[in-house]
Parts: sequence; structure tokens; C-alpha cells
Amino acid sequence: MKVFGIVGRKNSGKTHLVTRLLRLASQRGLRVSTIKHAHHSFDIDRPGKDSHLHREAGAHEVLVASAGRWALLHEHRGAPEPPLVELLPKLAPCDLVLVEGFKREVNLRLEVYRSCCGQTPLAFEDAGILAVATDDAATFAARCDLSCLPLDDAAAVLDYVLARA
Repeated sequence: MKVFGIVGRKNSGKTHLVTRLLRLASQRGLRVSTIKHAHHSFDIDRPGKDSHLHREAGAHEVLVASAGRWALLHEHRGAPEPPLVELLPKLAPCDLVLVEGFKREVNLRLEVYRSCCGQTPLAFEDAGILAVATDDAATFAARCDLSCLPLDDAAAVLDYVLARA
């Protein structure tokens, strides 16, 4: 399974880039899955729904299925958050997995950096970042080992990811 990470500071545009890459990869006939790390507690279920009642009553896992999709909700129930290496095998086979977040768990990763965010790039602290998709390539002149890609050119970013994943 080919895995590539998309990392960046909060509000840098990671999700926006991932969705553009997904659309383009799908147009090219590729099957792409994603794993998104959430830093806070989240819930995709809604109070009052049967599946929510099942979880609240203590179910370890709840699988909800319909004609259009299915989702497996797994409760940790006090167990530690699983590392990426444990989550990847839960995905069906695909051409590429884009991982948003999990900064230190993906060997191949690209940073999304927008100059207007006013934050220090992760690439200055993390030599493991291979490339940056940015609107300000001049910021990265000191890291000559870093590939700078135009943030607004999803095709160039996807080509880079596919060539290295």
C-alpha cells in the first residue's frame, strides 16, 4: 500500500489540498483512501440515533450499513489511541493512502505552507519533510534539499506524490 503524508500547521490548507488531490486522482482512475488525524474528540454519530444508543450502552464496535455506505465505529474505552501502522490495515486495498496529520508516523510527507498564516514552517524543524506545497517558495531557499511545489498546482503535487509513494 502506497502511503504519503500531508502535514502542516493549523489552517494551512491541508484538507483543501487533500480534497483537490482526491478529485484529480479519481479523474485519473486511481483509487485513493484517506486517514485523517483528529486532535480532539470527535463524533460522526448523532445522539438519539440507534447506533449512538448502541455505543452509549457499551458496544465495543458498531457497524452501520446502508445501500450507499457503511461505517465502523470503534470505541477505545480507555485504550490508547492506535498508531497509524495499526490503522492502515483496516483500509481496503487501494492505489494510494493520503494521511492528513500523524506528522511523525509517515516517512514520506509533504508540508502545506501558506505565508499568510504567519507561522513557522514545520520543514524548519523536521528534516523528514521531503517537499512543501506553498505560495511562497522563497521562504524555503535555505532548505535546498526540499522540493518546493506550487500550492495552486494540484497536478504537480499529485505527480510528485505518486512518483515518491
